[in-house]
Amino acid sequence: MVRIRSRAVAVACAAALAVAAAGCSESSSSSAGKPSVVAPGSGARVSEPPGPTAGTVPALTVTGDVVTGLDAPWALARLPDGDTLVTDRDTGAISRFGPHTTGVVEVGRVPGSVHRGEGGLLGLALSPAFDRDGLLYVYTTTDSDNRILRMHYSPDGGLGPAEVVLSGIPSGSNHNGGRIAFGPDGMLYAGTGESGDKPLAQDPSSLGGKILRMTPDGTPAPGNPRADSVVYTLGHRNVQGLAWDSAGRLWASEFGQDTWDEINLIVPGANYGWPVVEGQAGDPRFVDPKAQWPTSEASPSGIAISGDVIYMAALRGERLWQIPIRGIEVGTPVAWFEGRYGRLRTVLALPDNVLWVLTNNTDGRGSPQSGDDRVLAVRPS
Repeated sequence: MVRIRSRAVAVACAAALAVAAAGCSESSSSSAGKPSVVAPGSGARVSEPPGPTAGTVPALTVTGDVVTGLDAPWALARLPDGDTLVTDRDTGAISRFGPHTTGVVEVGRVPGSVHRGEGGLLGLALSPAFDRDGLLYVYTTTDSDNRILRMHYSPDGGLGPAEVVLSGIPSGSNHNGGRIAFGPDGMLYAGTGESGDKPLAQDPSSLGGKILRMTPDGTPAPGNPRADSVVYTLGHRNVQGLAWDSAGRLWASEFGQDTWDEINLIVPGANYGWPVVEGQAGDPRFVDPKAQWPTSEASPSGIAISGDVIYMAALRGERLWQIPIRGIEVGTPVAWFEGRYGRLRTVLALPDNVLWVLTNNTDGRGSPQSGDDRVLAVRPS
């Protein structure tokens, strides 16, 4: 277990189903080109692909702390050598901990990262070719927007200069989205929020309230609903969890407003309804979530999938939700560790069904316990 004894050590050591939906993207010279604006889609019902059914759903046990003393952590990324990187939302710092590092060591700060409200340095992802290119991707808030950057990282040299992959994602004091992840197809996905401006979620000219899919360079990915757009789905309020099952299907967690939080099976071009509907509305224009929770029991952020079981971190709900996949539906969700560790932000699935769960009690909304924030090791039992 790694323990940080002070702050100084911490820093040193789907309106219509948008089959024709698109967005606008703005980027640096080496990434996406001109913004694109198109009309909404046709409203046709989508077809959900078949998928796996989870086998035995295990009981869970927390076996201890992996690391303690983190400040406002948001995302984790496991390095090939077994060490782990973690983002600090408020300072824009990226730090490293693990068997090859003594304590928790700051490796660099993301230039232009600005913390306000829920914004700051958020998502983190390694390039699929990280062993060869050493590229690290981040999702961060700036003075003017949310954007995705990439930097070269090496244990000896830290962080290199930042390159803009995609800019122009709306930002605000809340609903900034922020999760990024590379899919099994090698494309980069991002969950965005509508920044508190609800109509943006249904606006095909905005990148807010969407799931985006792009190449590692930030251009629209082949096979997107529109060839000239990074928009993959629309009608989202605030997406902060992305993960794929064994069939390669994408699942996403989403914050509701006052009524229902959601887990959604993502279908390209689909409209998930916000702000016209919230939760399972049965409206044929939109895709209903596969499961929903009162906001007091969830307020979900990161998710991971292990053994075709979804594990969803709950902030306000202060619990880890376990949701078995049953083809195109899900089984009965089970809550673990309710109220025991406070707010939970991120889940990372490791080999042998081990999970790492990141707490988030030092972000200004939680009640920190001794040693917070921490990464918990969770094992099936």
